[in-house]
Amino acid sequence: MSTAEPGPNAAFYVVLNAGSGHSETELRCSTIRDVLGAAGRTCHLEIVRDASQIGDIARRVANQAKEHEGVLVAAGGDGTINAVAHQAVLQGCLFGVLPQGTFNYFGRTHGIPEDLADAVRALLDARVTPVQVGMVNDRIFLVNASVGLYPQLLEAREHDKRQYGRSRVVAILSALKTALGRHRPLRIELETEGHTRKLRTATLFVGNNRLQMEQVGMEPLTEAVEEGELAAIAPRVVGKFGMLGLLVRGALGRLGDAENVVAFSFKRLRVRHAALSPRRRIKVATDGEVTRMDMPLEFRVVEGRLRLLKPVPVPEAAPDGERAPAGARLA
Repeated sequence: MSTAEPGPNAAFYVVLNAGSGHSETELRCSTIRDVLGAAGRTCHLEIVRDASQIGDIARRVANQAKEHEGVLVAAGGDGTINAVAHQAVLQGCLFGVLPQGTFNYFGRTHGIPEDLADAVRALLDARVTPVQVGMVNDRIFLVNASVGLYPQLLEAREHDKRQYGRSRVVAILSALKTALGRHRPLRIELETEGHTRKLRTATLFVGNNRLQMEQVGMEPLTEAVEEGELAAIAPRVVGKFGMLGLLVRGALGRLGDAENVVAFSFKRLRVRHAALSPRRRIKVATDGEVTRMDMPLEFRVVEGRLRLLKPVPVPEAAPDGERAPAGARLA
């Protein structure tokens, strides 16, 4: 796939998730238009006010970007970025990101500023970099995908946020309530590189993000993701106190020290039900969005299909105040 840079007058086709409210949305829109307008660049901005429409909107805007050799841009959290990136991969568009979510794992991993105006300016001087994505069946994921307890946790969190408000405290308490509640463990069969194992677990979590692996303390898997693989984490079934212990270890960045966790890396993984009467469909979370998929599940790496506009690293200042040599990167 070509990694050609965008033309000097390439237009930006922005899909923006309305998120928190009218006034905030208007401020974000004006910031994007003002920064691009000051640089003499054209901006076509589409606002997503109904989350259920984001797939259709992203598809339509991606078609426009492809037709006019423009840049498709996602403005929102990891779920919004996923939906727009999916269309960028399908259409072969250049892809830009304006992170506006809570965690912003994808944007932070690739050095994209979290301040909106700075992120827009970074698009203007960015360079095209092929980026690895994960796939589960026919859906891509940029950060993670999972089955079992984690999709239930996400659904419960959204329900509680609608009822009690969007805050980190609500998110944490909701996660604890779900993780320590009653749930049916998964009985699955994993097949990778000709090897098969059966596993009983609360959840199977597949990561595609170095930063997230670092935060929970899975250093070997961090290296694997950097080298073009996906990372699988599956806690063995434990009691409520055992689950609480795993959650605490993850929060402290020490999950890699836990004895009751199966962890490995892979290029391709097939997941089947091991039960005698398996369900044909299962809930799967991809970058925070929950859908139902047919079993078996096929996880795999797709290299270089997403052509990301990535900010140019800023050279460090040398200790004596001189500029560092070209190519030096910020830590």
